Formats: sequence, structure tokens, C-alpha cells
Amino acid sequence: MEQIVNAISALRAPLQQGEYDLHRLVMDALDAARIPWEHEVKLAPRCRIDLMCGSVGIEIKRGKVERPRILEQLRKYAACEQVQGLILVTEKTVPLPHTINGKPVRLICLNRLWGIAL
Repeated sequence: MEQIVNAISALRAPLQQGEYDLHRLVMDALDAARIPWEHEVKLAPRCRIDLMCGSVGIEIKRGKVERPRILEQLRKYAACEQVQGLILVTEKTVPLPHTINGKPVRLICLNRLWGIAL
């Protein structure tokens, strides 16, 4: 999981990006680190995560993230057997627990990578 976090943390995404542009930037960062990934992985009925790197799920959110809504979404992912860890990539900080369903959760906040606080 740390290798994935380090690869994504190297990103310097332009401020104005669409969500799928951010997907592409994250996928490019993973490629550069030689980390295999799958895009838009169906985990269960009506449950699709943006990326999977082995057993680590990555969810990418652009703009303001509503904490209750993202926690519900992450809980759904963490309930899936094939997910052993979660990484949330956002533009803005959102408080998250360190674990969900006993699985580690990491936040990568792009505004911190830009060196600004939004």
C-alpha cells in the first residue's frame, strides 16, 4: 500500500481537472512506478471502485467531498473481500478513520501536494 501511496503522492495535478483527468493522472503515476492497476472495477452489484492495485482500492474524488457520503461509499468497498486496503484521492481534505472494517484507509489530498490549503 505504501508503494501505491508514494507513487500517487508524486503527482502534481493542475488545479482545474475533470475527475476522469485525475483518473488518468493517477493511472500514469502508477504506470511510472510500475504498479499494475485495473480501472472501474466492479466489486459487487452497484459497487464499482475507480481503481484496484492488487487488493488495494483507490477512489478518486474531485471538488468538495461530503464526508458522510464518502464514508458510506468506502464502507461498501471495505465490506468486499477482495479489498484489503483503501486509498482516497481528493482535491480537498476530508477527515477519515485510519481503518474501515479493519482495513487500512489512507487519504491523498492533492491540495497538500500543491503546497496550499483549500
